[in-house]
Amino acid sequence: MSLPIPEHIEAAHFIGIGGSGMSGLARMFLERGIRVSGSDRSDSQALRDLAALGARVHVGHDAANLGDADTVIHTGAIWPENPEYATAKERGMPVIHRSQALYWLIGGRRLVSVAGAHGKTTSTGMIVMALQTLDADPTFVNGGVISQLGISSGTGSDDLFVIEADESDGTFLLYDTSIALVTNVDPDHLDHYGTDDAFHDAFATFANRASEAVVISADDRGARVVTDRLTHRNVITFGESDAANVRVTDILTDGPVSFTVTYDGASVAGRLPIPGAHNAINAAGAVAVLLTLGHGLEPAVRAVERFEGTVRRFELHGVERGVSVFDDYAHHPTEVAAALEAARTVIGDGRIIAIQQPHTYSRTQEMYREFAEVLERYADHTVMLDVYGAREDPVPGVTGELVSGAFADPSHVHFVADWQQAADYTATVARDGDYVITLGCGDVYRIIPQVLDSLARTAPADPGE
Repeated sequence: MSLPIPEHIEAAHFIGIGGSGMSGLARMFLERGIRVSGSDRSDSQALRDLAALGARVHVGHDAANLGDADTVIHTGAIWPENPEYATAKERGMPVIHRSQALYWLIGGRRLVSVAGAHGKTTSTGMIVMALQTLDADPTFVNGGVISQLGISSGTGSDDLFVIEADESDGTFLLYDTSIALVTNVDPDHLDHYGTDDAFHDAFATFANRASEAVVISADDRGARVVTDRLTHRNVITFGESDAANVRVTDILTDGPVSFTVTYDGASVAGRLPIPGAHNAINAAGAVAVLLTLGHGLEPAVRAVERFEGTVRRFELHGVERGVSVFDDYAHHPTEVAAALEAARTVIGDGRIIAIQQPHTYSRTQEMYREFAEVLERYADHTVMLDVYGAREDPVPGVTGELVSGAFADPSHVHFVADWQQAADYTATVARDGDYVITLGCGDVYRIIPQVLDSLARTAPADPGE
């Protein structure tokens, strides 16, 4: 595959270097001995970590940040007016998407690509940790930080390369995949694809191009649509369905999830240190990938059990006056439901207070009713923030209030655009034993220090409320 990318890169500049995926790529460029610079609109631990590794990082975007870079790498969320992007284009510099940079890094190695509307970061992390447990040493790039490793990417000595493949803009079709894992095909990103049918076709193309095997959900409706379109000679299905090749049963969600995986007449019981039935299903998909790589069922299940989660996936940030404050990346109704269901299995008699930040105007406009339904069903109370627009321009009438207005019972939700007011309100509602969970893939996690501070300063709610 020919890409508009130079054969040699000596100095790469990353626009949006603080993101989990971009910071992982930058780390790998540094490991290759390439000079790295980058910028992001706000400071973060990722920027500080990269600076400690030798990268030249900047808070804020400015053309001067390009320095001596010979190549610029960006995400799909960039604005064309970004001064670094615009200046690089004016200079005629190679300006490439992060997926192209990843393709360049892969360099023809045996590739496991994990795609899906939900669960791909967790599934990628499971596969990486399991392979390391099984004494393999893969190179990997994940969309989130793997908790046990403290990083989202790493360079290994094996020929194996494991990636989270992004379907949001079709760039997962760039890669020369050996083994494709499709966690699910819940229609999303229709601002790019236009129709459900086009979304399904893209996944079918991605899977059919895999040179060795396709591992795909037997449970998900969209995945079944894609399976019907597959012409691949080696398709392995996984899930709770009786028809699954790698079947997961006996799922118990009373705390950390336990389950049984059955394949080819043999069954092995497993248990994860993280909650949620969805994670048992993710584990079955990871086990199926390990089977295609030649590992046995028992060693595969034991290895997947080692996985302890990824950052921003039901991650505890603090406890104040008995209220636990978590963060989760969930930004689609299906993901929100899974995150809140998982919380429900471990919370005991406490309540769930969700702080939701809708992500992008197009998704909010398309799915505001679904968000309201899921939040009202699974959370005891919701604090609704305004929309995180990412690269999109505001759409008149599309705000967080559009979601809150769709609640059947208005007493279950409170819309507030000001973050300090939202934090203070949350603290007045919360009481001992409750879980507060921030939800969204924007910057909603940044409200957590304000919530913890407000909890410390505010008297607990009346238990009778």
